[in-house]
Amino acid sequence: MSSRLGISFGTIALLPAALGLMGAAPRLDHAPRRAAFLSVIDRPRVPLRPEVKARPEADGLAQWHFTFAADAEQRVPGLLVRRAEPAGRRPVVVALHGTGGNKEGQLALLKEVAGLGFIGVAIDGRHHGERARAGQGAAEYNEAILRAYRTGKGHPFLYDTVWDVMRLIDYLVTREDVDPQRIGLIGFSKGGIETYLAAAVDLRVAVAVPCIGVQSFRWALENHAWGSRVETIQAAVDGAAKGEGVARINADFVRRFYDRVVPGIYARFDGPEMLPLIAPRPLLVINGDSDARTPLPGVMACAARARQAYLEARAEDKFALRVQEKTGHAVTPASRRDAVTWFVKWLQP
Repeated sequence: MSSRLGISFGTIALLPAALGLMGAAPRLDHAPRRAAFLSVIDRPRVPLRPEVKARPEADGLAQWHFTFAADAEQRVPGLLVRRAEPAGRRPVVVALHGTGGNKEGQLALLKEVAGLGFIGVAIDGRHHGERARAGQGAAEYNEAILRAYRTGKGHPFLYDTVWDVMRLIDYLVTREDVDPQRIGLIGFSKGGIETYLAAAVDLRVAVAVPCIGVQSFRWALENHAWGSRVETIQAAVDGAAKGEGVARINADFVRRFYDRVVPGIYARFDGPEMLPLIAPRPLLVINGDSDARTPLPGVMACAARARQAYLEARAEDKFALRVQEKTGHAVTPASRRDAVTWFVKWLQP
């Protein structure tokens, strides 16, 4: 069931007043918050030095493997899929994987959107896929997060991949087959968080679809609902606790951990603060109603703030929230179809 507020709950009844109770913030200048986040992740920009290799065509789709320099130490590998026949500049859909995943896991989605006339792109997040010795899993990701906690250097949990996405866009806009005004971003779980953060701070993201990632870290910490999110990086958190002689991990320790690893994630860069920065660009949020990693009250707090921003921008039709009924940390086939439809509507391949 959809409401005029752009919120779909399947068969769950929507109570519009509930959004009002979340407390919409007054209209603010978003530039300082955007600049503050960018100052956290900023580093010297190096030449992209892209390297591109063609892969075999299949089903009328051309494919390439590419890499580019994100910074002085990291090269980002990616896949690019589009129709084989030349057709000028095309819109792009970039897909970001979740914890333990890789770019190959997004290939089916890339092929689907490429068949519709998009260019489909996926990259490996930091310490995932080709950027990890194992090529899969999250062990090296956790090692890197723990190292960042101990040294205070780097932000491998979420923030560094946001930087990589921005550098990916730097690369994409140099390509003759890419329309730089029509770049969309979708991500899942970890990739969903990276999606809304990147869209909030990089205005070149024309359309965003964060899936099972939008949340309020602050709400979770204040309401004893942080455990499931921490489980995704449990080895890193356990290692940090052990190193400090902490026998029982609690919300206070998780705050300290976040402060070193992802500073601001439960404060000035929390979901309710960052989603409004995407307005008035089209934003579709997809979450499950029983997803412990993105507790629904926190999702609704984010939605309330985003909705207010879109109302103020007179762009109510460009914001939608789909809450999947009886669904945990997953994206249903129907929601995936909605996501593709959203890109078709706003990027017009």
